[in-house]
Amino acid sequence: MHFLYPAFLFALLTLAIPVLIHLFNFRRYQKVYFSNVQFLKEIQEKQSSRRNLKERLILATRLLALTFLVLAFAKPYIPGANSAGAGKQKAISVFVDNSYSMETLNRDGSLLDEAKKRAKEIASAYSINDRFQLLTQDFEGRHQHLLSRDEFNDAVDTVKISARSRSLQQIVNRQQSLLAMHKEAPGILFVISDFQKNMSGGDLVKTDTGLSVNMVQLKASSLPNVAVDSVSLLSASHRPGESEKLVVRLHNYAGEVATKVPLKLLINGAQKALGSYTIAAHAVQYDTLVFSGLNAGWQRAELSLQDNPVTFDNQFYFTFGVKQQMPVLLIDGGTPNPFLKAVFAADPFFNAKRVPDGNVDYASLADYPLIILSDINAVSTGLSQQLKVFVNKGGTLLVFPSADPDLVNYKDFLEKVNAAYPEKLITGDARVSGLNLRNQVFKSIFENFPLNPDLPSVKKYYHLSSSGNDPENLMTLPGKQSFLCGYTSGKGKVYVSAVALNEDFSNLPRHALFVPVMFRIALLSGHDQFLFYTLGRDEMIEVPPVQTNEKQLLKLVRAGQSIIPETKQIEGSTLLYMADQLQQTGIYDLKKQDSTVAVLAFNDNRSESDLSYLTAAELVKLVPRANPVLEAGNGSLKSTLTETNFGLQLWKLCIILTLIFLGLEILVIRFFKTDKPPVSQPV
Repeated sequence: MHFLYPAFLFALLTLAIPVLIHLFNFRRYQKVYFSNVQFLKEIQEKQSSRRNLKERLILATRLLALTFLVLAFAKPYIPGANSAGAGKQKAISVFVDNSYSMETLNRDGSLLDEAKKRAKEIASAYSINDRFQLLTQDFEGRHQHLLSRDEFNDAVDTVKISARSRSLQQIVNRQQSLLAMHKEAPGILFVISDFQKNMSGGDLVKTDTGLSVNMVQLKASSLPNVAVDSVSLLSASHRPGESEKLVVRLHNYAGEVATKVPLKLLINGAQKALGSYTIAAHAVQYDTLVFSGLNAGWQRAELSLQDNPVTFDNQFYFTFGVKQQMPVLLIDGGTPNPFLKAVFAADPFFNAKRVPDGNVDYASLADYPLIILSDINAVSTGLSQQLKVFVNKGGTLLVFPSADPDLVNYKDFLEKVNAAYPEKLITGDARVSGLNLRNQVFKSIFENFPLNPDLPSVKKYYHLSSSGNDPENLMTLPGKQSFLCGYTSGKGKVYVSAVALNEDFSNLPRHALFVPVMFRIALLSGHDQFLFYTLGRDEMIEVPPVQTNEKQLLKLVRAGQSIIPETKQIEGSTLLYMADQLQQTGIYDLKKQDSTVAVLAFNDNRSESDLSYLTAAELVKLVPRANPVLEAGNGSLKSTLTETNFGLQLWKLCIILTLIFLGLEILVIRFFKTDKPPVSQPV
């Protein structure tokens, strides 16, 4: 047996008090006055043996009552499995899961309310001198300090639902980092959560050997849930009034079929599309919404579905821009190409600007979704480097070689962007033999593809190398020779033609395919921002270059809330570092003073939508060094933790025994008679 407060054992010296009382109180003799010896017969005779027994019983009960009272203050216990540091001040880190899944209801209310209750029970199981740390999914700076029990309980009351979602390893690492600063106190970790399967991360959780790790699992009800995981627009560029197609990814996380789930699309507050979908159990389904009638400017879009009772993932936000005109940059060797000029002059949506290769404003290249090179004999080193940056950032580059190119120069230039380069000139009549109709460029050009199409004829062409990275041929010549091919480079695309853009090489400039192919490449080009970002995952956001200074800072503004992100200028763009400043989903305006630079949409991490949970056995395997999983039921955790961490507590038993012996003392004094009954005398 051990004692939490052994210093109280010095109070056992007070056992001398009942002994002194016994010696100086019970040993006193009383005088009895009488007038005649005949009255002595009326005095009750006391038997010395009974009197001594009573006195000893009273003394024993008093000594035992006082002994157990002192022991109760010393808090005796029988050591348990984790009671090695009993008696020392401890540092206890308690993680309260406040992710969206904790909004789920059970018989006692929401899981978050139950988690708060369990956190307070844990604090009450430890000494008032111990110190506590509260941690939530937000990883807030104010939660990096040790608190007293009362301060801890007050902090627990302020915990609210958060959009953040961390893995179990991240949570344990954060707790261990704080407790590492308090090595003088034994460290104990508690994680209170429903333990969704998305917390596992797939790997075993590594913990320090000197820490006691405890998992408190809350039992959640199994609920059906459907959510929108992501969206994508089929068109890269968007024109006012044009028809748009939105591909929506719906995910049914439940083990039963979701029938007739209504889905509504709102853009700038106006309803644009409506649908109803049936999704199989644990299935992902893609559906397309068609809408039109958009005006130029930023489009603030929201997908909303009705899926009760889980509602935290019923909204999905995204944004995109509709341009009044699309800029296109035409770079040539000094002489404008008449065919390119005629193509983009045919549609007022395209705003084509022509510059010679020696007069290119490199700083403005990021403003153009599409750059077309034609009739340049040799690409300068500076232009080559800037075009590489342009493509890596998401731009589209279309290259038509000149009639007399420097093949070595073209090789050096195109190899930098992972594209094929012209190797040699091949003369002889030929005709384009095939079109890749599965390519995005040709998907919407033909309503019905003819059996014997009239394809471009070729007089001479350049043989393109096969060293490009994953080529995708749009048009091919006989023998599977590339005529027009596309390559992915960085975030952008590079298209390379095997012919110069003049009639000496082919009839492509005057062919019926030329205009629709050029338009499709232009409309599919662009390096616009993402449609949406995810809270807690996308901490760095790339936007078009914006010059800032101390007086002109970028701000994210939404419904009166203003956030100033950290900005960094890199080549061709501006990076925004959000850290953990954003806590709410929705659509934010990125402003520089009063002008709107961009509109950004932020959504929750959809991993919270999967309401499947780890079992106790899976948790034990996931955290090998943890104590047995504590399953929060209807009872209190306090007694369980007290016995686990301190051993079997005996102070309550000592209090009970103290009261029992005090009661026995009263009974002995009142009912233990030492007087002998009087004997009747004959008259």
